[in-house]
Amino acid sequence: MPNITHDIAVVGAGIIGVACAWRLAQQGLRVIVVDPQEPGHGASFGNAGHLATEQVFPIADLSILKRLPAMLMDPMGPLRLDWKYLPGAVPWFTRLLLNLRPAPFQRTVAGLRALNEHSLDAWHRLLNDIQRPELLKVEGSLLVFERPDSRPAIEALQARLRQQQVPVDVWSATAVRDRAPQLSEHLQGGLFFPDTGHFIDPYRVVCELMNAAKACGVQFVKQRVDGGQVQEHGVNLLTADGTLSTRQVLIACGAHSATLTAALTGKKVPLDTERGYHLMLPHEHDRLPFPVTSLERKFIMTPMSEGLRLAGTVEFAGLDAPPTMARAWQLHRLSKGLFREELNCEAATPWMGFRPSLPDSLPVIDRVCDGKVLLAFGHQHLGLTQAAVTAEMVGGMVSTVAMTRTHALPSKAPYRLSRF
Repeated sequence: MPNITHDIAVVGAGIIGVACAWRLAQQGLRVIVVDPQEPGHGASFGNAGHLATEQVFPIADLSILKRLPAMLMDPMGPLRLDWKYLPGAVPWFTRLLLNLRPAPFQRTVAGLRALNEHSLDAWHRLLNDIQRPELLKVEGSLLVFERPDSRPAIEALQARLRQQQVPVDVWSATAVRDRAPQLSEHLQGGLFFPDTGHFIDPYRVVCELMNAAKACGVQFVKQRVDGGQVQEHGVNLLTADGTLSTRQVLIACGAHSATLTAALTGKKVPLDTERGYHLMLPHEHDRLPFPVTSLERKFIMTPMSEGLRLAGTVEFAGLDAPPTMARAWQLHRLSKGLFREELNCEAATPWMGFRPSLPDSLPVIDRVCDGKVLLAFGHQHLGLTQAAVTAEMVGGMVSTVAMTRTHALPSKAPYRLSRF
């Protein structure tokens, strides 16, 4: 019988893994978190900081077929596919397109909506529990448009969102100028989402959660997990320092989750990665009161404690290709014309991270292998948004008496591993 010193090992120290670790420790479990990087140094470090409860539609639509030539030819386009990565990406993109048929499309929307509708309240509960509510600002977000011929697209999006009961207000150009006076006077208007928020420092959120988890006895270990096996007693994880034996394991290592999932469950998950970029502008502190997204330019600008973060673009090039940091600097060029005065990019810092994406745009949140293996990955660009509610769902799946809840949770049905 192996020496079991922990009830559960969480593989992955991003926002989802750390939030789950804290939640599980709150339920009395002995938890260890394993990751080759320091907590929060993956995709959680550089996300847009937007609590995007309004985003209930899949990551792509059928127009992706028309855009494929541009994706292959334009290295600075908002959606890029590395032509060298194309052969390996064809099966994933084929499944993505099949999931855009009416029935699976509606399942995706329902699944995203269910998570997002619970996300804001779940974050309030989590941040209040760790006594850090000030890290989240619930002041809404704005989608703006510049061209008059974009108005039909804005009106169509508004109708689709209202059909999904997403709170949305139509703002005139005057309303935009009143609430965000530093934006360009040439903007035509936009859609305001009152039930969204933003984090003033996404990395600090992970750090504060880590500190709260450590105070509950969670151990953090900087190790790489190379594989594992499910045994009668639990799970053996193979690390560079030997074998780690636990009663349960939670796989929450984002874009790196597929290999360990296959090793433990025998299931090959069609997990790919959206490579996302940001540019942090440390001298821009008072330009925007809330996150602003450009419809035509397809990127977001989020005010944070350390400046203004420009984020966005999607690049499919896998986990191994070096980052194309010119894409991060392209975000500053995209901002030109959106403000009355150009943004200051002095001392700006670029960044790239991996956003884990499945072809149906839904995460895997499940309990398999007789409860020995828990799964929480594949949240695409909604990992930060859905982290707190995912942690509550994982807490409800552990093989112990869950803490008394006074709130409902989404059904796990849309997020099961068995759908693949």
